[in-house]
Amino acid sequence: MLLYFFPIIVERISQPHTGGNDMNIVFHESCRTFHLYNDQISYILTVLPNGQLGQLYFGKAVRDRDDFSFLLETCSRPMASCVFDTDKKFSLEHIKQEYAVFGTTDFRSPAVEVVQENGSRISDFQYQTYRILPGKPGLEGLPATYTESDDEARTLIVTVKDPVTGLAAELLYTIFAEKGILSRSVRFINQGEETLHLTTAMSLCMDLPDSNYEWIQFSGAWARERYPKKRILEQGIQSVGSLRGHSSHNHNPFVILKRPTADEFQGEVIGFSLIYSGNFLIQAEVDTYNTTRILAGIHPSGFDWKLEKEQVFQTPEAVMVYSDRGMNEMSQTFHRLYQKRLARGYWRDRERPILINNWEATYFDFTEERLLKIAEKAKESGIELFVLDDGWFGERSSEHAGLGDWTANRNRLPEGIAGIAEKINKIGMKFGLWFEPEMVNRDSDLFRRHPDWILSAPDRRSSQGRFQYVLDFSRKEVVDCIYEMMADILSHAEISYVKWDMNRSITECYSAALPADRQGEVYHRYILGVYDLYERLTGRFPEVLFESCASGGGRFDPGMLYYAPQAWTSDDTDAVERVKIQYGSSYCYPISSMGSHVSVSPNHQLNRSTPLSTRANVAYFGTFGYELDLNKLSGREQKEVKVQVAFMKQYRKLIQFGTFYRLLSPFENNRSAWMVVSPDKKQALVGCYRTLSETNAPYTRLLLKGLDEGTRYCIEGDSNTHYGDELMNIGLITSDASCGEMAEADVRCRDFDSRLYILKAL
Repeated sequence: MLLYFFPIIVERISQPHTGGNDMNIVFHESCRTFHLYNDQISYILTVLPNGQLGQLYFGKAVRDRDDFSFLLETCSRPMASCVFDTDKKFSLEHIKQEYAVFGTTDFRSPAVEVVQENGSRISDFQYQTYRILPGKPGLEGLPATYTESDDEARTLIVTVKDPVTGLAAELLYTIFAEKGILSRSVRFINQGEETLHLTTAMSLCMDLPDSNYEWIQFSGAWARERYPKKRILEQGIQSVGSLRGHSSHNHNPFVILKRPTADEFQGEVIGFSLIYSGNFLIQAEVDTYNTTRILAGIHPSGFDWKLEKEQVFQTPEAVMVYSDRGMNEMSQTFHRLYQKRLARGYWRDRERPILINNWEATYFDFTEERLLKIAEKAKESGIELFVLDDGWFGERSSEHAGLGDWTANRNRLPEGIAGIAEKINKIGMKFGLWFEPEMVNRDSDLFRRHPDWILSAPDRRSSQGRFQYVLDFSRKEVVDCIYEMMADILSHAEISYVKWDMNRSITECYSAALPADRQGEVYHRYILGVYDLYERLTGRFPEVLFESCASGGGRFDPGMLYYAPQAWTSDDTDAVERVKIQYGSSYCYPISSMGSHVSVSPNHQLNRSTPLSTRANVAYFGTFGYELDLNKLSGREQKEVKVQVAFMKQYRKLIQFGTFYRLLSPFENNRSAWMVVSPDKKQALVGCYRTLSETNAPYTRLLLKGLDEGTRYCIEGDSNTHYGDELMNIGLITSDASCGEMAEADVRCRDFDSRLYILKAL
């Protein structure tokens, strides 16, 4: 047996870039390699021998060097198809790529597919040039992250071009100075002479060198949105997506890849988030050599964008976040980015008003008098905003009529919206209003005037959902009409808040205004129309707080957050279910984005009875409000509501803008917990929840996170004080009367119980 010994030469070199906000984008001309880095991550790509772009590395920051070409591995493999006649090693099937095409030796799913006039689907995007910009450019017509100063980020734009068609693609990479954030998007420009059709145009393509990951997606259905689902990556394809015309209750446009040993607080994690509200696809393809290709972008099924000479197509933005310190740090990075550099406007950094919504209190059965009684009681409790939900317009007394007729029903509101808004404001509360601008009933004046304004296929039955139909927002005249009606209401009444609902998916996706060869554009044009309407309304009424809602959680995605800084998290307001829904949502979305209400008990969606205290203890961790008639509560409960409202006012800045930590998962335990810590670490609030009561249970401790180790904290209701290191390493004692045989004097434990712990630095 022969043993080969290879000498390793150790050279003293400078330390890696680990200080401050060291951020740079370097192009090494000699090896045609780009290195994007800050003090946490590196992203390295190169120009391959065939002129296309290859992926070399993405992960924890490494020092820059002149030549990374050693990272490109090639070898001759059986059955490989090779690019060059003279090179048996160079096959795209076995090379990690930046923006892959199909049909030229790579047999995996492509990032882009272009159909020529002759029917060919073959492309060859060759490197042309690059430029580096300070800050981050916006994306025309699309939501995206942004910067407020040029030193926050740098952007690399690499231009590649297909020599046959003349189609150019600008690949945009933005690295932020702070944290492990890299954003991606692509801009196509038809610089050729022929008309092309984009049938696949992903925002992100990245090939990882191995498949040793667990895939976590966030899936569910109406009333049980964003449950984490975990599986091991295997050879083949796994994906999440939507073909509903919106991001959907069923699958969220967010996926995590984590190493099997990683958990909430340690190990490598990569989060992929698509800033888009329409049909999407996030996919992992593991080949038989265990390379993993991640694709994220507009779902290619049914997508076909006609691109004429000199026309441009911009893909949505995809965001990648890397952490080597577990899922909590990844989540906190997303939270800060989306809270501060995706959400915009007047309400971005402001504490959100505590509201009461009349929907579950009255449904369609209300009069102005009844609404004012609810508002008066809410004012007594300290609530700040009254929201009038569905049923105020047209002939809307049920789900069958009225949608599209955005004028007040004078039988219910004798003085219109302006009148009731004035009365609510005189009570001492702000006034908010519900709209569902994207939908129409057949029984409406708008439909009778414009029956061709709905999405419907010629000679086909039009499906209904909740007896309503989807307006064709790919048409400017439709968006203009809805804008004028909404703007008229908002400009003639004192309105501080808009709840924007969307209660059905798109079916029969066909626009009467587009020719046959552009019908593949309708889904995308539709969501661009939604974005346009949001942009116009938020621009004209900048101090109105917009809350997006799509049957609760049907469009809870980053695209909406760009226009509306908070979203109705789910129609299910049951506290126990909300722990799961808000816990799952927190993997990507900040607490300030989660609309969360205390509803009636038994809950309308589940018929479960939960204590009023638990309903509040869950709803605090969001924007907070009530969805019930306070007049129907007992005197004791009304007093409790006043205490809850006062508590939220005292701690909402901490809750909505502090650092959030997941501690115990409701998907794995009977008990669950989370906490939020102030930026200066002088305050913390811990929420603990138990689904079912236990008999003679073990003693329990909860390991806290994010505190200052050397700071001494007092805990409200506890005569002892505790140092931060004690609370994080020994734990907070959470044992109660269930640990043993309950005595008469004990506080009785119960199902669906909860407790809050308030920590303050001494």
